[in-house]
Parts: sequence; structure tokens; C-alpha cells
Amino acid sequence: MIQAYLGIDVGSVTTKFVLLDGSDVLMDSLYLPTEGKPIEVVQEGLRQIRRQLPDDAAIRGVATTGSARYLAGIIVGADLIKNEITCHAVGTLQYIPEAQTIIEIGGQDSKIIIIRNGIVTDFGMNTVCAAGTGSFLDHQALRLNMSQEEFAKRALASNEPVHIAGRCAVFAESDMIHKQQMGHRTDDIVYGLCQALVRNYLHNVGAGRDIQAPVVFQGGVAFNQGIMRALQEELKTEVVVAPHHEVMGAIGAALLVHEEIAKTNNASRFNGFDITEARYDISSFKCNACPNLCEIEQISTNGGKVLARWGGRCELWDEKITAN
Repeated sequence: MIQAYLGIDVGSVTTKFVLLDGSDVLMDSLYLPTEGKPIEVVQEGLRQIRRQLPDDAAIRGVATTGSARYLAGIIVGADLIKNEITCHAVGTLQYIPEAQTIIEIGGQDSKIIIIRNGIVTDFGMNTVCAAGTGSFLDHQALRLNMSQEEFAKRALASNEPVHIAGRCAVFAESDMIHKQQMGHRTDDIVYGLCQALVRNYLHNVGAGRDIQAPVVFQGGVAFNQGIMRALQEELKTEVVVAPHHEVMGAIGAALLVHEEIAKTNNASRFNGFDITEARYDISSFKCNACPNLCEIEQISTNGGKVLARWGGRCELWDEKITAN
């Protein structure tokens, strides 16, 4: 019997699934668009994982991470719910143990993780400005009527990139239009956009942090060779793309739950694949127990049974759920 460990990383743009075997070798991975429907995409991912799971394999542990990790954890019955910073660091060190800096750029947010002697010593996140994230590139590529593959190819062909004011996504687009009207080559404008994203990332997320090599680049944007080129030129050092970089958070989650299960030898709380057919509802209400007036979110299933509540500043509603 193959013991498998499932890691799920639910982000705002994409949701990633990985299966590791008992030796922490990647058995399978899945990369799906979230499309604002985290519950549905988790269910669809589990359907696909179920079809791809070998007949002699059993899920021994499940962990969730990402911006919707708590919601996903409730649905699947996660044995471990962990933050993205820890999961990305653990996943990266599995493949590149000498890594000292991790640059992770996703669709809607970006992160920097500083590692010394295998331990996270500092980190930063950008969840406010789109100009340092993949959505910035998606928007500009759409406006230029080209795919991300063509966008990266055109960036690499640039010899004289134009300077784009990239501190704000809105101003960057305005500046790009101005450069187009002045007659600059599209290749040079595209690479100028790559440089603008990298400058924005380093000025915001990386500001004041000791970026040392080896620098590892991961996240969906790491597919873009134009961003790789801009990073290496700006940092003046080699930048390495991690293996399986697009699912690294899910890999870290699976590694951590394997470690946890091995330590405790507990049976997994995984709810099983039948949850793919369940109906889940999200609702909210205002708590009047104190002047904070917290908005409490709750998830229920199959006719109104409440599974969990969260969002309060205290544990009042968490305790009520536990008591039920």
C-alpha cells in the first residue's frame, strides 16, 4: 500500500494540489484556476486527484495553505493548516537546501523569504499593489493582445528597453501607452514592463531586506523568462528557478503533514473523496457580544449543519462550534 500525502494551496488566482509518496517523491500535481470559487475548485481538484490516484495508494495525511487555507482545511478535514511562508520555505529547501533568498511572485500577491542556515529569519508580503504581481503582466499582455508566452519571448528579444514608471499599475499602463504613441518597439516596451514589475517588487516587498545568493525564484510568474532576466540584471546575481516552482507551496504543505503524521502516528482526519458531491454554503452575521461587532463567517453543509465559524477577534464562536 502506497502512503500518499496531499498538499493543497488555495490562492486567489490559482489552486494547487500535490501528492507525495512516503519517500516525499512527487507522485502527481494539479494546477487549476480558482476563479473566485475556492470551494468548487477544491472539490474539482479532489475529483481529478481521485481519478489519478493509484489503486494501491491511500491518503495518509492532508494539509492546506494559501489565502483560503482555513476554508479548504474545513472542507477536506485537514490534518494541518499552515501559512504560505512556512510552506514555501519548506518546499524550496527540499530541492535547494542552500537557498538564502526566496522570491515568490503569484497572480495577486508576492512574497520574499530570507533564510539563513535553513531557518526563516525574515519575510515580507505584498497584497496591496498589483504592480508587483502576475496580474500586472496579465493585464498588460491582454492590452497588447498577446499571450504570456509571446510576452516573455518579446521581452527576451529587447535590446533597448524603455523605462516604464512602474510604482503603480495605473501609472504604468498610462506610461506604456505614451511610449507606444512615441513609436518605441513593442519588444522594448514589453521588457520595460518586466523591469517595472521587478523594480516595484524590490522597492516594496524587498525593501530593507538582505537579499543574498542563492536566490530562488518561484510562483507562476517564474515561467516568464523576461522577469527572470530583469531580476538577474537588477540583483546582479544568478537567479535559480526551483523545480516544480508553480506548486511549491502545496509541496511544502505535503512535506509538513508527512512530518506531523510520522511524529504523532495519528490517523488522518481527511474527510474522504465523497466531499466532492457535498453542497457547502457560506453566510455571515454580526456578533453583538461586545462593541467590536465582528462579522462572523460560517460554513454549513447539507441542510444547514454548521461546520465552522471564523472572523471574530476572540474565540467565542470557535468554542461554540467545538461544543456542538
